[in-house]
Amino acid sequence: MAEIQARLQALSEDFQKLQQELQTAVDSRQKLEGQKQENLGVKKEFERLGEGETIYKLAGPVLLKQDKFEADSTVKGRLDFISGEISRLEAQIKDTQDKMEKKKTEIIQVQSSAQ
Repeated sequence: MAEIQARLQALSEDFQKLQQELQTAVDSRQKLEGQKQENLGVKKEFERLGEGETIYKLAGPVLLKQDKFEADSTVKGRLDFISGEISRLEAQIKDTQDKMEKKKTEIIQVQSSAQ
């Protein structure tokens, strides 16, 4: 009986670690989603700009003039990176959920064998 209790304890701890991993990944994904929306807003603003309008970039406490092409490509690069990270996190979330399901099944099997 002590073996089963120890096994259940270990499985329960593993399950809790997986829950924490999942929560961390979900939090990171939400943060990236916010950044993506912010960058999409900047991209829309760039599309509304007319020719010859000036774009400034905040670098520390100073505003620096920036070329429209350079600013646009920077935002596109950020969006590509963020989209890639979101995809990676979604795969990680799915993998963690699968692992959690397996642990849950294993816990149920150990509990039923103890009865």
